[in-house]
Amino acid sequence: MKNMLIFKIFRADEWAELRAKGETAGAPIDVADGYVHFSTAEQVAETAAKHFAGADNLFLLGLEADDLGDKLVWEPSRGGALFPHLYRALRLQDVAWAQPLPLVDGKHDFPAGLGI
Repeated sequence: MKNMLIFKIFRADEWAELRAKGETAGAPIDVADGYVHFSTAEQVAETAAKHFAGADNLFLLGLEADDLGDKLVWEPSRGGALFPHLYRALRLQDVAWAQPLPLVDGKHDFPAGLGI
């Protein structure tokens, strides 16, 4: 699974911390699990609905999977689907872009053109 954009959803404070410190072990669930959770374009809307339902002040980060090297591992999760997991700190330089992920009428409004 290469040459693709993968996604991380962060709360505003988590995104601010990454920008301030330059790296992070991730959100509390990432720290607890020992790796940073990501989603593909096909998975990220379900991730938002399952783990961030009703949450506002979120940011969607886009990262190039190839740029993360061999510490990015694809592992089975929900229903056996392969999810990207990063077994090192997430660095600000890893992030290709970040955009607000607003809550509109109770649903997260993903940026157009990402195939989400």
